[in-house]
Amino acid sequence: MSYRDVASKQVLIWACTSVGARMPIAMAPLAVVFLVRERPGGYALGAALAAAFVLGEIVGAPALGLRLRPDRARPQLAAALVTGAAAFTALGVFADAHAVVLAAFAFVAGGAPAAVAGGLRALLTDLVPARAVAQAMSAESMLMSGIWAVSPAAVTGLALGVAPRLPLLLGAVLMAASVAGLWLLPAGWEADGAQGKEDRTGPSLLGLLTGAWPVYVTGAAGLTLLGLSELVLPALLEQRGIGVGWSGPMLAGLAVGAGLGAFLYGLRDWPGLLRTRSVVLIAGTSACVTVAALAPDKAGIAAALALGGMLQSCALVTRNLSLREALPASALAAGYSVMYAAAGVGYAAAGSLAGALLQVTAPSTAVLAGVALTLVLTAVGWWGETRSGDRSAASAAAAYGADTVVTAGPVGSAVGPAEPATGPTASTRDPVTAPGRSDAPGPEGAAIGGGSDTEGRL
Repeated sequence: MSYRDVASKQVLIWACTSVGARMPIAMAPLAVVFLVRERPGGYALGAALAAAFVLGEIVGAPALGLRLRPDRARPQLAAALVTGAAAFTALGVFADAHAVVLAAFAFVAGGAPAAVAGGLRALLTDLVPARAVAQAMSAESMLMSGIWAVSPAAVTGLALGVAPRLPLLLGAVLMAASVAGLWLLPAGWEADGAQGKEDRTGPSLLGLLTGAWPVYVTGAAGLTLLGLSELVLPALLEQRGIGVGWSGPMLAGLAVGAGLGAFLYGLRDWPGLLRTRSVVLIAGTSACVTVAALAPDKAGIAAALALGGMLQSCALVTRNLSLREALPASALAAGYSVMYAAAGVGYAAAGSLAGALLQVTAPSTAVLAGVALTLVLTAVGWWGETRSGDRSAASAAAAYGADTVVTAGPVGSAVGPAEPATGPTASTRDPVTAPGRSDAPGPEGAAIGGGSDTEGRL
């Protein structure tokens, strides 16, 4: 497998549609600050509007994601994007409106399209061969890194060089244009073949999503750490006697590192279980952020952040792959949306933690406290995934009888009996993979002891 499996006309159309849908989201928090900064108390109002936008995302992603259905995804996604485009337009046109009105527009602008990211990711994995899902996830991560690297410069240039409302109006145009792209893509993605039966006798969608909570915890942990680093960086540079203006280039380097890390992750198979990779990668990110907090000069801080961005993007890819293994195809869009909301909660928590700690301690100490919190969340998520795998293994053993050998899946779960001692073992499957998932054999096979991961499963 290689990135050649991802290169197709349909994926290119998907990428253009995603840029239109996601660029406005990346632009919005900074754009609303520039929109109102010249009003009395403008920066405080801008921060409040940005918070309303993020709150809309946190609420909208799971609420709307739970309603996404594979067989009618296109009209649902289109309605969400049209509503979001209207809210962005309202923010730009009615820039002088009362703060409460602007906050309502910001909330809708963040909430209405919040589930689109999950729907587009589910659609992407249906556009590529099963063996290339890891590469598709890496390609998506690279695309998002590019969007987040370009967005701040675009907002700043347009707001200061042309008009403060222009970034929001541009966001509205981009989001509306992405609706047209949906009609050049499949109407939805393939659901599970046995989904009708599962809906009657299996766990509910909410139950499936709740069962995947460890993936959300570790996914949010990585973003909380990097979010805290970004928010505290200007204060950290001042503490070290470095010009605050270096924060922009350093964050751009972090975004470039994230894109590079995602690219490298998709180049080959990697050994070990997905949950183990996640722990290693998040621990590595934590080490890099610790170095950045303690480094005495700008070169050390910049290098540590760039390397941390590389590792964090790889960790994000593993979390998305783990979530794909944890849920049936029909629940993936909802699962990705909940992951999006969890990331938003993590970032919001990072902002609150940064604000509180900077009042009582040095910026470097605030970053180290964030590292400690991240490691605790990562340990909780890893424990939850391990427990899920152990329970699945025990259930499988009980179902097949004590005389049957059960093989362990990649996230620690058993999937079925092996042949008797005289024959080969049966194929394995991820412990939290939902029943009826025909397209997702275990992503890594049995636990690997130093060998290469056979990701042809994806």
